[in-house]
Amino acid sequence: MPNNFLHHTSSYRDPSGFMFEDNGVLYRQVNKSFREHFDHFLSSGFYEDLVRKGWIIPHEQITANITGEADHYATLRPERIETITYPYEWSFDMLREAALLTLRIAKEALQFGMMLKDATPYNVQFHRGKMIFIDTLSFEKYEEVPWIAYRQFCEQFLSPLLLMHYSKTHLPGLSLAYPEGIPLPLTSSLLPFRSKLSLYAYLHIHLNAKYAQKKPTQAAARKPFSKQKLMNLLSSLETLVARLSVPAQASTWSEYYDEASQRNDYLEQKKKIISSWVDELRGVKTAVDLGANEGEFSKLLAEKKITTTAADFDPFCINKLYHEIRQRGEKNILPVCLDLSNPSPAIGVNGEERKTFFSRIHGDLVLALALIHHLTIGKNIPFDMVMKTMQQAGTQLIIEFIPKTDEKIQLMLSQKPDIYTNYNQGEFETALKGTHDIQKMESIGNSGRVLYLAKRK
Repeated sequence: MPNNFLHHTSSYRDPSGFMFEDNGVLYRQVNKSFREHFDHFLSSGFYEDLVRKGWIIPHEQITANITGEADHYATLRPERIETITYPYEWSFDMLREAALLTLRIAKEALQFGMMLKDATPYNVQFHRGKMIFIDTLSFEKYEEVPWIAYRQFCEQFLSPLLLMHYSKTHLPGLSLAYPEGIPLPLTSSLLPFRSKLSLYAYLHIHLNAKYAQKKPTQAAARKPFSKQKLMNLLSSLETLVARLSVPAQASTWSEYYDEASQRNDYLEQKKKIISSWVDELRGVKTAVDLGANEGEFSKLLAEKKITTTAADFDPFCINKLYHEIRQRGEKNILPVCLDLSNPSPAIGVNGEERKTFFSRIHGDLVLALALIHHLTIGKNIPFDMVMKTMQQAGTQLIIEFIPKTDEKIQLMLSQKPDIYTNYNQGEFETALKGTHDIQKMESIGNSGRVLYLAKRK
């Protein structure tokens, strides 16, 4: 059999198996070396239990050896997650939910005679409105030894969560700066002294950091560690994570819709135009809402059964949207933190392990509403470069032009010199025509703002 499959670039660390793609379908191969653990995972009822609870992505087992490799034991076809996001694109409570899910799964594993061997946020994805575990090969038969994933959990989950909790702000970039986790000694040095007054923070970070600097021994690694001790450890971590929070804040953009709704029905007129245009478009199943704020227009698209990625620079807005999605049971919106002037890059081995934002996330439709001035005036990005970003993001584009006379732009210019001589509607349209064909344009009442519907060339 010809081996024409494509090995997934992020799946190389675990000898138990790997992800690969064949004819556009994603599969997971289980290797013979993992046979005993995988068989127990299925026969014990643990897999069925996780699927029933909605904690793990379900799979279908395939009889064929698609790769043709001699080490092949089983082939799985998991339910596909269309949009992959990374921890550095999540808000605080998204990361916190992923941490709690990981701990609950680790505790559940013990009930079925298994242990969770990997505790990384990269094994979790936001899918259909909630976090779900995606690594079927992260479970081994239980042994009475210390939890092998303990330090990994503390560095990749607990460290960033505690640093955000004590600083009272969202810091999603921490996971990008430290993709393998924040070293415990560094976390310990950055946390305030009062964190040592928290018993669990002291045990899992400060005391753990001291032990992390000591040379490990084989005897310590194999020292008996009872199931009850492990359950207590997991429960203490769960208690600590459940108590962590970042207070909601009214940022510059989090009050945008309240202000906009007071401007002569501006928001309602804008919704009416966009809703009408979207209804006329054919084949729109996915969308990317750039500068989504709290997701007002993402929700409009979701109501039309359009799966929408809501991206915004403000993590407080994204966190608020995340909570609304969870409360409403909304399955068609994916919230992500994104700085359009510095989108997530390709990182990892050969720059291929984690893909760029726009190689993972794009749509049939792109919304760029009340956004252009933040990029061109706020970030000094020329119109033509902004349009290249829009071109990457999707096929159809609805973009809003804000005139320089607008009060929001005047507020921005009151704090910096006006060097933006090319910021006008004519230059905007010229740049837009360089990457898109303009199909429609319509003024939003008497606001001075104009909406454009365009299609990528």
